[in-house]
Amino acid sequence: MTDTTTARSANLHRLANPGRFLRFADRIYPWCFGTMLLALTAGLVGALALSPADYQQGQSVRIMYVHVPAAWMALFVYLNLALASASLLIWRHPLAGVAAQASAPIGAAFTFLALATGSLWGKPMWGTWWVWDARLTSVLILFFLYLGYMALSNAFENEERGRRAGAVLALVGVVNLPIIKFSVDWWNTLHQPASVSRIGTPAIHSSMLWPLLVMALAFTLFYVVVLILRMRSELLAARLRALGRLAVEGR
Repeated sequence: MTDTTTARSANLHRLANPGRFLRFADRIYPWCFGTMLLALTAGLVGALALSPADYQQGQSVRIMYVHVPAAWMALFVYLNLALASASLLIWRHPLAGVAAQASAPIGAAFTFLALATGSLWGKPMWGTWWVWDARLTSVLILFFLYLGYMALSNAFENEERGRRAGAVLALVGVVNLPIIKFSVDWWNTLHQPASVSRIGTPAIHSSMLWPLLVMALAFTLFYVVVLILRMRSELLAARLRALGRLAVEGR
């Protein structure tokens, strides 16, 4: 194991302490929140005012600046959920279950936003709100995976048992991520192929690309901000529950 790997492991171990994590979260939260507001403002100005209308899609292309980042975040948050679940099951990281449960509703919201804006975009482009093609169906399955994780992790009276059961479902659902990513390449679908992630030659003009990437940054920071708030709330609630039990036992 290299010195760098050892240092990273030590940092993760230190953050496993709820008190240290809360102090770390309190330090980075204002910076994340402020940067999120700046990125969101710049992204919206670029998307709504500075970027041109598409020569084929017209003004409806502006839905892209919400739809695409939301779809990216739906996958990114689920990947984080799965990594936290693996950390819980393998290393029993004390904050992994909290992070996973805090991430799930955020990821579900991003997935719902991607589905809703995709329907709004699809109607003028395809002439229909919905088609059962590979990309749309696999994203809908992702939404159900989020809902299933939330339902399963809260279905047990024992909180730790619920988190571990949800973690198993989250890891099983990882198989859906490459299906979503490569569905437009593996099958003939109405959904357009990747246009931003092409290495070196994105099929999108820079005047549209930079607002899209700034909006993606804003959505990412939004996830971090809300994740911190949800984890902080859960940890403080757990601390209050522990103090309550101690008070009852001390009577």
